[in-house]
Amino acid sequence: MLDIALLGTGGMMPLPNRYLSSMCIRLNGRLVLTDCGEGTQVTHKLLGWGYKNIDAILFTHFHADHISGLPGMLLTIANSCREEPLTLVGPAGLKYVVGSLMVIAPEMPFELKFIELPFTKGKEARFSAAGLNIRAYPLNHRIPCFAYSFTLPRSGRFDAERAEAQGIPLKLWSLLQRGETINHGGRTFTPEMVLGPERPPLKVSYCTDTRYPRGLPAFIEGSDLFICEGLYGEDDKYEKAREHYHMIFREAAACARDGRAEELWLTHYSPSLTDPEAHVGRLRGVFANVRAGRDRMATTLKFKD
Repeated sequence: MLDIALLGTGGMMPLPNRYLSSMCIRLNGRLVLTDCGEGTQVTHKLLGWGYKNIDAILFTHFHADHISGLPGMLLTIANSCREEPLTLVGPAGLKYVVGSLMVIAPEMPFELKFIELPFTKGKEARFSAAGLNIRAYPLNHRIPCFAYSFTLPRSGRFDAERAEAQGIPLKLWSLLQRGETINHGGRTFTPEMVLGPERPPLKVSYCTDTRYPRGLPAFIEGSDLFICEGLYGEDDKYEKAREHYHMIFREAAACARDGRAEELWLTHYSPSLTDPEAHVGRLRGVFANVRAGRDRMATTLKFKD
């Protein structure tokens, strides 16, 4: 199962009751953070998931409201006594941007590893972190910007009858079920000998700061949870959103519908949008299962069967 939490739901600048957009995923105690605007370490502290096990921080893009909180976050992680390497992921130029920010926090007790993603329209990048398969999709913003999807695969169902029929010792069953290949008694046993076809995975998609790219519904298709920006809730703000390369609530709902997502959480609100919840009711004719995100809103996703 996956735990997901919105750390902040604001765009452009933090407000007294709304931190800047950031999202955290937890799997077996390991954490992956996406975006790290000003004050992210504060709202993460309020969430209570801890800092030491943050294994990766992903950046959608390099606007300040998505990355300016990184020095403080890294210092806080350092104070948690972490010594393992930490991976940073983002568009090309990431190492230079981080190096510039880290002038004010030059020494870390752990290594920083960098994954810089090539930005090619319509072409995904793939990598993994903390046990999750992660895909990055280029968006349509003023500067290179990525949406991310996080997938937790699930192996096929264990077939005890097949294991018995092949004379596989009982003590090896759990190892094979975990996907290990084992040499025992002069024989080689593989997971394929006892596992059925892979079952549906869990999938979370996160998208912010973009116009509506044509390929986005296919990228987020089948998401158990789709977290998407909506800078404005009002339909009459469409032209303003388009001018600044953002989306309104109705566009996010249409993307969730077209991508056949299970649930939509809205985020990255304009500072002028004081009551996002007031606009949600009108969206249910487009996509029924939609919620206005709020800071530290969290859920746990479980495999369906």
